[in-house]
Amino acid sequence: MNSIFHRVSVRKFEDRPVEKEKIVQVLKAGMQAPSACNQQPWEFYVVTDKEKIQELSTATPYSKCAAGAPVVIVPVYRTEGLVAPSYAEIDLSIAQQNIWLETDEIGLGGVWIGIAPIEERMELVHKMLDLPKNVKVFSLFAMGYPAEERPQQDRFDPERIHFMAPEE
Repeated sequence: MNSIFHRVSVRKFEDRPVEKEKIVQVLKAGMQAPSACNQQPWEFYVVTDKEKIQELSTATPYSKCAAGAPVVIVPVYRTEGLVAPSYAEIDLSIAQQNIWLETDEIGLGGVWIGIAPIEERMELVHKMLDLPKNVKVFSLFAMGYPAEERPQQDRFDPERIHFMAPEE
């Protein structure tokens, strides 16, 4: 649980590669996520090619920080053979959160760059990576060794908690 209270968006990375074992470890965490009807709609494209990463950094007004990352993970979801297709993006959100928490846990940093549900951005990244027709792009996750450190904000607000218990 410490990663929940430690994780921050890291947008600056050291100029050093991430070991393949660590990449696989964060993807294992992603694949441990629950999914609707256990459909596990995810696939993950791991981009380490600097030219491709530069291209991906132009996908949105918010993706420029990916340019300096040694790794960009591109989670996608299948569009065929799903039991509950309307829940695929929710499933990917849970997987992405697991990836982020494990990234922090093993000493790496990352930032989740939203792509879905904006169709133009989904199609642009799809085209940039020449992905198979039966997948849709969910997000970008720029990842690497952090070149910055800052504390996480305390976001707890008891005013947002509403107990609806029976009268005693």
